[in-house]
Amino acid sequence: MAKRPLDARETAEIVAIQALSFIAADGERLGRFLAETGIGPETLRAAAKDPSFLAGVLDFLLRDDTLLQAFSESSHLDAKIVSNARQTLEPTWERDVP
Repeated sequence: MAKRPLDARETAEIVAIQALSFIAADGERLGRFLAETGIGPETLRAAAKDPSFLAGVLDFLLRDDTLLQAFSESSHLDAKIVSNARQTLEPTWERDVP
């Protein structure tokens, strides 16, 4: 039985989870991330299930070119993929139309 292809949102979430793993693998990076987000290490796993949090993970990477470059090299993902993943995780707003 063949696997179904991932949609863009699932792919974006996978990229964000890879980024979170990359951040968590280094104590200094993780400390900076936790300080910026205000989240505690004990709630990190639960927060990772929230697409808005995952978007924040990608925002953290995208604000720091050196960090983004290091993640890109580590994951073998082009920085553009990270940027595209972030755009995919943007909340979609529907207009209120009667």
